[in-house]
Amino acid sequence: MFPLTEKYQEVLKLYSEKIRRAKVQLELNLDTAVKDNKKCFYKYINSKQGSKEKLHPLLDAGRNIATKDEEKAEVLNAVFASDFNSKASCSLDTQLPELEDGEQNEAPIIQGEMVSKLLRYLDAHKSMAPDGNHPSVLRELAKILTKPYSIIDHQFWLTSEVPVDWRLANMMPIYQKGWKEDAGNYRLVSLTLVPGKVMQQIIFSNITWHIQENQVIRSSQHGFMKGRSCLTNLISFYAKVTHAEDEGKSVEVVYLDFSKGVDTVSHSILLEKLGLMAWTKVYSLLSKKELW
Repeated sequence: MFPLTEKYQEVLKLYSEKIRRAKVQLELNLDTAVKDNKKCFYKYINSKQGSKEKLHPLLDAGRNIATKDEEKAEVLNAVFASDFNSKASCSLDTQLPELEDGEQNEAPIIQGEMVSKLLRYLDAHKSMAPDGNHPSVLRELAKILTKPYSIIDHQFWLTSEVPVDWRLANMMPIYQKGWKEDAGNYRLVSLTLVPGKVMQQIIFSNITWHIQENQVIRSSQHGFMKGRSCLTNLISFYAKVTHAEDEGKSVEVVYLDFSKGVDTVSHSILLEKLGLMAWTKVYSLLSKKELW
């Protein structure tokens, strides 16, 4: 029995060493590939944190505790839906002139190269969309799907409509801060369909091109600009402050935090403001005779 016990101890020690080395190699691979595959990295991290806590019970409008999943969903839906209401809309005092037929902005032709590129560079590690199509499948079929997607996207651009199926999304509330019973302390994250994301990227590219071509946004803007970020904004701010300090000037800083500024913005107001900005730009160019 004694020799058998020694043999068992040797095998157990060898087995434990191989497991340790395999674990180290796995973590090294995850760390090396975190830039290209964040999902596997965070999945491994979450597995080490134990089981996930279910959504905390929430208080509804009547200050009643909602414990069932259906009740929690209704509470969250009521809070998130309240951010978009008719009370936030308003009308401008000045009536915007209607564009004549020849002055309407023509819808850009959806280029197949752009659609193909967006499909080919889909993140294969993203989760499956509500329609059951995994991004990796659409990525593999990019060559076949490019033409039909180009036609569909261009037609939707012309009609300014989004199909009902493309509006489906898997919603996930993410806790931010404060009382967990308060549904207002959760941020809504939605997983939408890949075709809708492709169309969104096309629209975003056209808007970005228009903004940069017509110099609509000042150079001091860092958010949502390619090649710029919070870091570039901080560096620019730091340079201006130190320059003012070197010249013996006083510096005063005011921070404004617009809570849920993006969530509560009224679409009607935004569209009216954008229309007014567009006409202001046209009038400015006409006054400078840059369009003659």
